[in-house]
Amino acid sequence: MMKKQVVLYKKLSPALMTRLHERVEVTLIDSLDSAGLAQLRDALPHAHGLLGASLKLDADLLDLAPNLEAIASVSVGVDNYDIDYLTERRILLSNTPDVLTETTADTGFALILATARRVVELANMVRAGQWNRNIGPAQFGSDVHGKTLGIIGMGRIGEALAQRGHFGFGMPVIYHSHSPKPAVEQRFSAQYRSLTELLQQADFICLTLPLTAETEGLIGVEQFALMRPESIFINISRGKVVDEAALIEALRAGQIRAAGLDVFEREPLSPDSPLLQLNNVVATPHIGSATHETREAMAQCAVDNLLAALAGERPVNLVNPVVWKG
Repeated sequence: MMKKQVVLYKKLSPALMTRLHERVEVTLIDSLDSAGLAQLRDALPHAHGLLGASLKLDADLLDLAPNLEAIASVSVGVDNYDIDYLTERRILLSNTPDVLTETTADTGFALILATARRVVELANMVRAGQWNRNIGPAQFGSDVHGKTLGIIGMGRIGEALAQRGHFGFGMPVIYHSHSPKPAVEQRFSAQYRSLTELLQQADFICLTLPLTAETEGLIGVEQFALMRPESIFINISRGKVVDEAALIEALRAGQIRAAGLDVFEREPLSPDSPLLQLNNVVATPHIGSATHETREAMAQCAVDNLLAALAGERPVNLVNPVVWKG
């Protein structure tokens, strides 16, 4: 029996590559530069499965793949895919939730601590040889313990962030989501708020929601105006949920104290971004799930999803279940 053809546009560990080679024929695209994209286009006509991340797979590209049965995304977010198009073509799309929840929440809390205590700014001061006297009020940060943690989007990562804040730092938790979540409220003594109320009341405002048509541009000029001068803004969701120009203006004008950002409107962030001129910004290069352990677990989950789909089995993490007819 002929093996099915799989195109990888992400490098995997030797163990996962061996597992794939045992079941399918593999074409590996080493990088997504112009040469790699040309190689991808050449491989698509024969592909039954795709596995990778960080590439926008639109109809123009996927129309080149008439035999495509399944796409396994090594990510939680699926904003790089036209789900309606995939569903129309009955292509199974899977993602990798759960395995990155705790790691991404760690990243969120790292940004909370780094912004509140001005870790990056003051570490750079020491590195530059400018620590020549005891620090004074001009270098003081703000406490994290006991402050109000506001979470916008109470999914898996939001819950993991709430757990850290509530149990680890004694933080009152308030949240905003599509609907109240009684189990979350009971576990973390959390309280539901309207978006306006949360923005007005939270000391730390953390975004942990997906990018959708409804959430794009959710936080803009009006929302930053509701925040307090001591508020700290954290984004570990998607850059386009925030109007970046409005964020920059809010930081410059002192409408908010600081921002910790792992995601941006355009990535990689441009070296001339105004965000990088502001001492009260901690910017990291989309490292939410970037640990050796978590990235391997994500890749393993994606391989599981893809091999199941190509074997006619329902993937555990199916994004468009309406396609499933098993």
